[in-house]
Amino acid sequence: MDIIKVAQELSGVLKENDLGSLFVKNGELEISITAKVTEYNFASPPVAVPFAADSQTTAAAPIAAAEVSGNYIVSPMVGTFYCAPAPGKPAFVKVGDKVSKGQVICIVEAMKLMNEITSEFDGTVAEVLVKDGDLVQFDEKMLRIS
Repeated sequence: MDIIKVAQELSGVLKENDLGSLFVKNGELEISITAKVTEYNFASPPVAVPFAADSQTTAAAPIAAAEVSGNYIVSPMVGTFYCAPAPGKPAFVKVGDKVSKGQVICIVEAMKLMNEITSEFDGTVAEVLVKDGDLVQFDEKMLRIS
């Protein structure tokens, strides 16, 4: 078996299926491939859309993230944002909830590890800036605490 050819074929599978990473195990042979991001689009600044307090309230016009003050909870890693401990379970926090320093407020999954993210501040959840299941980048703002 030519390991280079196998790696090249798996790399093609990664690209064709728009995957971020791929892990293959066959007996004692293990291959892990991660896609490298080579293109960034910084044409427009990020926009934060406030969550409605309930489903019947319409959201206000988007507010530029740079214009809003408060303490932000940022992602310590690249991964997938989850607002609840498991599918179908209630969210750790929602807009309007009071939070305490050290309280678990979300999960960021990275490489199949669920990393509990805790609040660094006491206050009230003012905004949730990402949706459940969204990919978050290192240092990306996820929640705003006022």
